[in-house]
Amino acid sequence: MSISIVLADDHPIVRRGLQAVLEQEKDFSIAGVAFDGLEAIRLTERLKPDVLILDLMMPGLSGLEVLRILRDKSIRTRVVILSMHGSRAFVAQALQNGATGYVLKDSTEKDLSRAVRDAAAGRRFLSPPVSDTAINAYIELSKTSSFDPHDTLTSRQREVLQLAAEGKTNAEMAERLNISQRTVENHRAILMQKLGLQNQIDLIRHAIRHGLITADE
Repeated sequence: MSISIVLADDHPIVRRGLQAVLEQEKDFSIAGVAFDGLEAIRLTERLKPDVLILDLMMPGLSGLEVLRILRDKSIRTRVVILSMHGSRAFVAQALQNGATGYVLKDSTEKDLSRAVRDAAAGRRFLSPPVSDTAINAYIELSKTSSFDPHDTLTSRQREVLQLAAEGKTNAEMAERLNISQRTVENHRAILMQKLGLQNQIDLIRHAIRHGLITADE
């Protein structure tokens, strides 16, 4: 049986390269390709692929936010994170938010193919360099249940937060999300209140802490 895949990465060259690699596998079928986190969610909801291969750092919504939203929507698609970030914190957050696999971008094609097949079968796959630390970090995090107001944000508020952290204006956010500027302003005001943020600097710091953007963006 063919494994249907949606591929999400914001770099055109990377997308084309990954698609070429995956299409060599006879049991893989590319159902769709997304260029950012928002499109990844839309395609996953519409196409319902077996596996979503997801970059961690993307515009629109980060991979971590895509994971959280898909989890909240009870989407059954398995997610394999494909990222250049192999730190303990990133891997642990991805696993905690529902990722089935985590593959580093310097891994082999064989590792990626195995991760897709394992995810489709409901098995976890982690790139060898991060396996031990990831599992230990996941266990540690699962033992702690401290409240994080970020978890109270709605899907739309998460989208507005990500775009605002990327420096988009209200007008740009409204056009990107296909809503009015007034609605954007309302969502932004509510999320700022929920998170206890006072200004744009606070918002950016929050986004960095939660892996939505990196400090050098």
